[in-house]
Amino acid sequence: MKIAVGEITTANPVRPPETSSGTKSDLCDRFVALNESLLRKGVRLDELRGVAKCLDEPVENCSHSTLGLWAITPLVAVIFVVVVSDSSYYFDGMMKSALSVKCVLPNNYVFWEATRPVMDCRICSNLTSVKILNNLTRSDFKPFAYSYQPILVKGAAAGWPAVQEFDYAFFKRLFEAVPEAYKSVDEDCQFLNFKSNFTSLQEVFSMPEDRVRNSVDTHPWYIGWSNCHPEVLKEMRKYYEKPHFLPEEAEHSHIEFVFMGYQQGAFMHLDYISRLMWQAQLKGHKVWRLTPTPECESVCSSISFTVSPGDILLLDTRQWYHDTYILDGEFSITVSSEYG
Repeated sequence: MKIAVGEITTANPVRPPETSSGTKSDLCDRFVALNESLLRKGVRLDELRGVAKCLDEPVENCSHSTLGLWAITPLVAVIFVVVVSDSSYYFDGMMKSALSVKCVLPNNYVFWEATRPVMDCRICSNLTSVKILNNLTRSDFKPFAYSYQPILVKGAAAGWPAVQEFDYAFFKRLFEAVPEAYKSVDEDCQFLNFKSNFTSLQEVFSMPEDRVRNSVDTHPWYIGWSNCHPEVLKEMRKYYEKPHFLPEEAEHSHIEFVFMGYQQGAFMHLDYISRLMWQAQLKGHKVWRLTPTPECESVCSSISFTVSPGDILLLDTRQWYHDTYILDGEFSITVSSEYG
Protein backbone atom coordinates (compact mmCIF):
# COMPACT_ATOMS: atom_id res chain seq x y z
CA MET A 1 0.00 0.00 0.00
CA LYS A 2 1.31 3.44 -0.91
CA ILE A 3 0.43 6.16 1.57
CA ALA A 4 0.58 9.91 1.33
CA VAL A 5 2.24 11.75 4.17
CA GLY A 6 0.21 14.17 6.21
CA GLU A 7 -2.43 15.06 3.68
CA ILE A 8 -4.47 12.05 2.64
CA THR A 9 -4.46 8.27 2.36
CA THR A 10 -5.17 5.99 -0.55
CA ALA A 11 -4.69 2.42 -1.71
CA ASN A 12 -2.46 0.93 -4.37
CA PRO A 13 -3.80 1.30 -7.91
CA VAL A 14 -5.74 -1.77 -9.04
CA ARG A 15 -6.48 -2.49 -12.68
CA PRO A 16 -10.29 -2.42 -13.00
CA PRO A 17 -12.42 -3.60 -15.89
CA GLU A 18 -12.70 -1.03 -18.63
CA THR A 19 -15.31 1.60 -17.73
CA SER A 20 -15.85 5.05 -19.06
CA SER A 21 -13.93 7.88 -17.42
CA GLY A 22 -17.25 9.60 -16.89
CA THR A 23 -18.55 6.66 -14.83
CA LYS A 24 -15.43 6.62 -12.67
CA SER A 25 -15.52 10.37 -12.19
CA ASP A 26 -19.20 10.23 -11.28
CA LEU A 27 -18.56 7.62 -8.60
CA CYS A 28 -15.74 9.70 -7.15
CA ASP A 29 -17.97 12.77 -7.11
CA ARG A 30 -20.68 10.81 -5.33
CA PHE A 31 -18.29 9.71 -2.60
CA VAL A 32 -17.11 13.28 -2.09
CA ALA A 33 -20.68 14.57 -1.98
CA LEU A 34 -21.65 11.86 0.50
CA ASN A 35 -18.77 12.75 2.78
CA GLU A 36 -19.67 16.43 2.81
CA SER A 37 -23.38 15.72 3.24
CA LEU A 38 -22.86 13.45 6.24
CA LEU A 39 -20.59 15.95 7.97
CA ARG A 40 -23.06 18.79 7.39
CA LYS A 41 -25.81 16.67 8.90
CA GLY A 42 -23.80 16.23 12.09
CA VAL A 43 -22.72 12.62 11.64
CA ARG A 44 -19.77 11.82 13.91
CA LEU A 45 -16.73 9.72 13.08
CA ASP A 46 -17.68 7.13 15.72
CA GLU A 47 -21.03 6.66 13.97
CA LEU A 48 -19.29 6.12 10.64
CA ARG A 49 -17.00 3.67 12.34
CA GLY A 50 -20.06 1.77 13.54
CA VAL A 51 -21.41 1.60 10.01
CA ALA A 52 -18.09 0.24 8.76
CA LYS A 53 -18.09 -2.47 11.43
CA CYS A 54 -21.66 -3.41 10.59
CA LEU A 55 -20.53 -4.43 7.11
CA ASP A 56 -19.12 -7.60 8.67
CA GLU A 57 -21.87 -8.15 11.26
CA PRO A 58 -25.41 -9.54 11.08
CA VAL A 59 -27.99 -6.76 11.04
CA GLU A 60 -29.35 -7.77 14.44
CA ASN A 61 -25.94 -7.04 16.01
CA CYS A 62 -25.94 -3.40 14.84
CA SER A 63 -27.24 -0.65 17.07
CA HIS A 64 -30.37 1.31 16.18
CA SER A 65 -28.31 4.52 15.93
CA THR A 66 -25.95 2.90 13.46
CA LEU A 67 -28.75 1.51 11.35
CA GLY A 68 -30.31 4.97 11.37
CA LEU A 69 -27.39 6.28 9.34
CA TRP A 70 -28.61 4.26 6.38
CA ALA A 71 -31.68 6.46 6.23
CA ILE A 72 -29.77 9.75 6.01
CA THR A 73 -29.44 9.53 2.26
CA PRO A 74 -30.19 6.84 -0.31
CA LEU A 75 -26.62 7.17 -1.55
CA VAL A 76 -25.34 5.57 1.68
CA ALA A 77 -27.20 2.38 0.88
CA VAL A 78 -26.12 2.44 -2.75
CA ILE A 79 -22.45 2.86 -1.90
CA PHE A 80 -22.37 0.18 0.77
CA VAL A 81 -24.18 -2.26 -1.51
CA VAL A 82 -21.39 -1.65 -4.01
CA VAL A 83 -18.73 -2.09 -1.32
CA VAL A 84 -19.95 -5.45 -0.04
CA SER A 85 -21.25 -6.85 -3.32
CA ASP A 86 -19.15 -9.58 -4.89
CA SER A 87 -21.75 -10.63 -7.39
CA SER A 88 -21.10 -7.87 -9.90
CA TYR A 89 -17.69 -7.66 -11.49
CA TYR A 90 -18.65 -4.32 -12.98
CA PHE A 91 -19.37 -2.76 -9.57
CA ASP A 92 -16.26 -4.37 -8.12
CA GLY A 93 -14.20 -2.77 -10.85
CA MET A 94 -15.75 0.61 -10.16
CA MET A 95 -14.90 0.33 -6.47
CA LYS A 96 -11.33 -0.68 -7.19
CA SER A 97 -11.03 2.24 -9.56
CA ALA A 98 -12.52 4.59 -6.97
CA LEU A 99 -10.01 3.46 -4.37
CA SER A 100 -7.07 3.75 -6.74
CA VAL A 101 -4.58 6.57 -6.92
CA LYS A 102 -6.71 8.20 -9.61
CA CYS A 103 -9.59 8.83 -7.22
CA VAL A 104 -8.62 9.87 -3.71
CA LEU A 105 -11.61 9.56 -1.42
CA PRO A 106 -11.98 11.80 1.63
CA ASN A 107 -14.06 9.22 3.50
CA ASN A 108 -11.58 6.33 3.54
CA TYR A 109 -12.42 5.92 7.22
CA VAL A 110 -15.61 4.13 6.20
CA PHE A 111 -13.36 1.26 5.09
CA TRP A 112 -10.32 1.57 7.33
CA GLU A 113 -11.45 3.28 10.52
CA ALA A 114 -12.81 0.04 11.96
CA THR A 115 -9.48 -1.77 11.59
CA ARG A 116 -7.07 0.74 13.16
CA PRO A 117 -5.69 0.26 16.72
CA VAL A 118 -7.63 1.99 19.50
CA MET A 119 -5.90 5.19 20.60
CA ASP A 120 -4.63 5.64 24.16
CA CYS A 121 -6.47 8.84 25.13
CA ARG A 122 -3.85 9.71 27.74
CA ILE A 123 -1.57 10.94 24.97
CA CYS A 124 -3.92 13.78 24.06
CA SER A 125 -6.01 14.41 27.20
CA ASN A 126 -3.95 17.43 28.30
CA LEU A 127 -3.22 18.91 24.87
CA THR A 128 -5.06 22.07 23.86
CA SER A 129 -2.67 23.64 21.35
CA VAL A 130 0.29 23.00 19.11
CA LYS A 131 3.65 23.31 20.89
CA ILE A 132 5.72 26.10 19.35
CA LEU A 133 9.52 25.89 19.44
CA ASN A 134 12.16 28.35 18.19
CA ASN A 135 15.90 28.24 17.43
CA LEU A 136 15.92 24.50 17.94
CA THR A 137 18.99 22.27 18.20
CA ARG A 138 19.01 18.48 18.05
CA SER A 139 19.57 18.40 21.80
CA ASP A 140 16.66 20.77 22.41
CA PHE A 141 14.37 18.64 20.29
CA LYS A 142 15.30 15.30 21.86
CA PRO A 143 12.54 15.31 24.55
CA PHE A 144 9.91 15.93 21.86
CA ALA A 145 11.33 13.77 19.06
CA TYR A 146 8.76 10.99 19.32
CA SER A 147 5.98 12.88 21.05
CA TYR A 148 2.31 12.64 20.12
CA GLN A 149 2.00 16.37 20.69
CA PRO A 150 1.81 18.47 17.51
CA ILE A 151 5.00 20.55 17.28
CA LEU A 152 5.60 23.63 15.16
CA VAL A 153 9.23 24.70 14.76
CA LYS A 154 9.15 28.34 13.68
CA GLY A 155 11.49 29.40 10.89
CA ALA A 156 13.40 26.10 10.79
CA ALA A 157 13.23 25.96 6.98
CA ALA A 158 13.48 29.70 6.35
CA GLY A 159 17.07 29.41 5.13
CA TRP A 160 16.40 26.64 2.65
CA PRO A 161 16.87 27.71 -1.00
CA ALA A 162 13.61 25.84 -1.71
CA VAL A 163 11.66 28.65 -0.04
CA GLN A 164 12.67 30.93 -2.90
CA GLU A 165 13.12 28.44 -5.74
CA PHE A 166 10.27 25.94 -5.47
CA ASP A 167 7.13 26.86 -7.38
CA TYR A 168 4.90 25.50 -10.13
CA ALA A 169 7.38 26.45 -12.87
CA PHE A 170 10.32 24.80 -11.07
CA PHE A 171 8.63 21.42 -10.91
CA LYS A 172 7.28 21.68 -14.43
CA ARG A 173 10.81 22.25 -15.75
CA LEU A 174 12.17 19.43 -13.61
CA PHE A 175 9.65 16.84 -14.74
CA GLU A 176 9.99 17.82 -18.37
CA ALA A 177 13.78 17.58 -18.17
CA VAL A 178 14.10 14.18 -16.44
CA PRO A 179 13.34 11.21 -18.71
CA GLU A 180 10.43 9.08 -17.48
CA ALA A 181 9.82 11.35 -14.48
CA TYR A 182 6.09 11.48 -15.18
CA LYS A 183 6.02 7.73 -15.71
CA SER A 184 7.61 7.18 -12.30
CA VAL A 185 4.75 9.03 -10.60
CA ASP A 186 2.13 7.12 -12.57
CA GLU A 187 3.63 3.67 -12.04
CA ASP A 188 5.91 3.69 -9.01
CA CYS A 189 5.06 6.71 -6.89
CA GLN A 190 1.69 8.28 -6.14
CA PHE A 191 -0.41 11.14 -7.46
CA LEU A 192 -3.09 12.76 -5.28
CA ASN A 193 -5.68 14.86 -7.06
CA PHE A 194 -7.75 15.71 -3.96
CA LYS A 195 -10.76 17.73 -5.13
CA SER A 196 -9.26 18.73 -8.48
CA ASN A 197 -10.16 17.17 -11.82
CA PHE A 198 -6.61 16.16 -12.74
CA THR A 199 -5.79 12.51 -13.33
CA SER A 200 -2.00 12.79 -13.58
CA LEU A 201 0.89 15.09 -12.75
CA GLN A 202 1.46 15.62 -16.46
CA GLU A 203 -2.05 17.07 -16.70
CA VAL A 204 -1.24 19.43 -13.83
CA PHE A 205 1.80 20.75 -15.66
CA SER A 206 -0.23 21.22 -18.83
CA MET A 207 -2.96 23.45 -17.41
CA PRO A 208 -3.57 26.95 -18.84
CA GLU A 209 -1.54 29.78 -17.33
CA ASP A 210 -4.59 31.58 -15.95
CA ARG A 211 -5.55 28.50 -13.94
CA VAL A 212 -1.98 28.11 -12.69
CA ARG A 213 -2.36 31.58 -11.17
CA ASN A 214 -5.88 30.81 -9.87
CA SER A 215 -7.27 33.72 -11.87
CA VAL A 216 -10.89 34.83 -11.59
CA ASP A 217 -13.32 32.43 -13.30
CA THR A 218 -10.90 29.49 -13.08
CA HIS A 219 -11.38 26.50 -10.81
CA PRO A 220 -9.03 26.35 -7.77
CA TRP A 221 -6.76 23.33 -7.60
CA TYR A 222 -4.71 21.51 -5.00
CA ILE A 223 -2.66 18.38 -5.64
CA GLY A 224 0.20 16.32 -4.24
CA TRP A 225 2.57 13.60 -5.35
CA SER A 226 5.35 11.41 -4.04
CA ASN A 227 8.80 11.49 -5.57
CA CYS A 228 10.69 8.23 -5.94
CA HIS A 229 12.60 8.84 -9.19
CA PRO A 230 16.28 9.09 -8.14
CA GLU A 231 17.12 11.92 -10.55
CA VAL A 232 14.10 13.96 -9.46
CA LEU A 233 14.96 13.49 -5.78
CA LYS A 234 18.63 14.30 -6.40
CA GLU A 235 17.71 17.63 -7.99
CA MET A 236 15.07 18.49 -5.38
CA ARG A 237 17.40 17.82 -2.46
CA LYS A 238 19.85 20.44 -3.70
CA TYR A 239 17.38 23.00 -2.34
CA TYR A 240 16.55 21.61 1.11
CA GLU A 241 17.72 19.14 3.73
CA LYS A 242 16.16 16.92 6.33
CA PRO A 243 15.23 19.04 9.36
CA HIS A 244 18.49 19.60 11.21
CA PHE A 245 17.01 18.94 14.65
CA LEU A 246 15.73 15.40 13.98
CA PRO A 247 17.47 12.63 15.97
CA GLU A 248 20.71 11.46 14.42
CA GLU A 249 19.65 7.82 14.75
CA ALA A 250 16.21 8.36 13.21
CA GLU A 251 15.18 6.33 10.20
CA HIS A 252 13.98 8.35 7.21
CA SER A 253 11.71 7.56 4.31
CA HIS A 254 13.34 7.39 0.88
CA ILE A 255 10.27 9.04 -0.65
CA GLU A 256 9.34 12.69 -0.26
CA PHE A 257 6.06 14.37 -1.07
CA VAL A 258 5.23 17.74 -2.57
CA PHE A 259 1.82 19.36 -2.01
CA MET A 260 0.82 22.56 -3.75
CA GLY A 261 -2.16 24.61 -4.81
CA TYR A 262 -4.94 26.81 -3.50
CA GLN A 263 -7.86 26.79 -1.04
CA GLN A 264 -9.08 23.38 0.09
CA GLY A 265 -6.26 21.02 0.97
CA ALA A 266 -6.74 17.56 2.42
CA PHE A 267 -10.03 16.28 3.80
CA MET A 268 -10.36 15.06 7.40
CA HIS A 269 -8.53 11.73 7.67
CA LEU A 270 -5.87 9.64 9.38
CA ASP A 271 -2.65 8.58 7.66
CA TYR A 272 -1.86 4.87 7.50
CA ILE A 273 1.92 5.21 7.65
CA SER A 274 4.66 3.63 9.75
CA ARG A 275 6.47 6.74 11.00
CA LEU A 276 5.96 10.29 12.22
CA MET A 277 5.54 13.09 9.71
CA TRP A 278 7.48 16.29 9.14
CA GLN A 279 6.25 18.91 6.69
CA ALA A 280 8.04 22.11 5.70
CA GLN A 281 5.87 25.03 4.61
CA LEU A 282 7.74 26.78 1.79
CA LYS A 283 5.11 29.17 0.42
CA GLY A 284 1.72 30.34 1.63
CA HIS A 285 -0.06 29.86 4.94
CA LYS A 286 -1.74 26.53 5.65
CA VAL A 287 -4.32 26.07 8.39
CA TRP A 288 -4.35 22.65 10.08
CA ARG A 289 -7.33 21.35 12.02
CA LEU A 290 -6.72 18.33 14.26
CA THR A 291 -9.44 16.19 15.82
CA PRO A 292 -8.98 13.27 18.23
CA THR A 293 -10.15 9.81 17.27
CA PRO A 294 -13.77 8.93 18.17
CA GLU A 295 -12.90 7.02 21.34
CA CYS A 296 -11.07 10.10 22.68
CA GLU A 297 -13.51 12.85 21.66
CA SER A 298 -14.87 13.14 25.23
CA VAL A 299 -11.46 13.68 26.85
CA CYS A 300 -9.31 15.31 24.14
CA SER A 301 -9.73 18.68 22.44
CA SER A 302 -9.61 19.63 18.79
CA ILE A 303 -6.70 21.87 17.81
CA SER A 304 -6.34 24.45 15.04
CA PHE A 305 -3.25 26.41 14.02
CA THR A 306 -1.63 28.13 11.05
CA VAL A 307 1.74 27.17 9.55
CA SER A 308 3.70 30.02 7.94
CA PRO A 309 6.41 29.99 5.25
CA GLY A 310 9.66 28.65 6.72
CA ASP A 311 7.95 26.68 9.51
CA ILE A 312 8.25 22.91 9.96
CA LEU A 313 5.38 20.92 11.43
CA LEU A 314 5.92 17.59 13.19
CA LEU A 315 2.82 15.51 13.71
CA ASP A 316 1.73 11.94 14.35
CA THR A 317 -0.87 11.83 11.59
CA ARG A 318 -1.69 8.23 12.55
CA GLN A 319 -3.25 9.41 15.82
CA TRP A 320 -4.82 12.75 14.90
CA TYR A 321 -7.55 13.19 12.33
CA HIS A 322 -6.53 16.23 10.31
CA ASP A 323 -7.54 18.40 7.42
CA THR A 324 -5.95 21.47 5.86
CA TYR A 325 -6.87 24.55 3.88
CA ILE A 326 -4.92 27.42 2.37
CA LEU A 327 -5.61 31.05 3.23
CA ASP A 328 -7.68 32.79 0.56
CA GLY A 329 -5.72 34.00 -2.44
CA GLU A 330 -2.47 32.32 -1.41
CA PHE A 331 -0.49 29.64 -3.21
CA SER A 332 0.87 26.95 -0.89
CA ILE A 333 3.74 24.58 -1.48
CA THR A 334 5.18 22.12 1.02
CA VAL A 335 7.73 19.30 1.17
CA SER A 336 6.92 16.40 3.45
CA SER A 337 8.35 13.07 4.56
CA GLU A 338 8.55 10.62 7.49
CA TYR A 339 10.98 9.82 10.28
CA GLY A 340 10.98 7.35 13.11
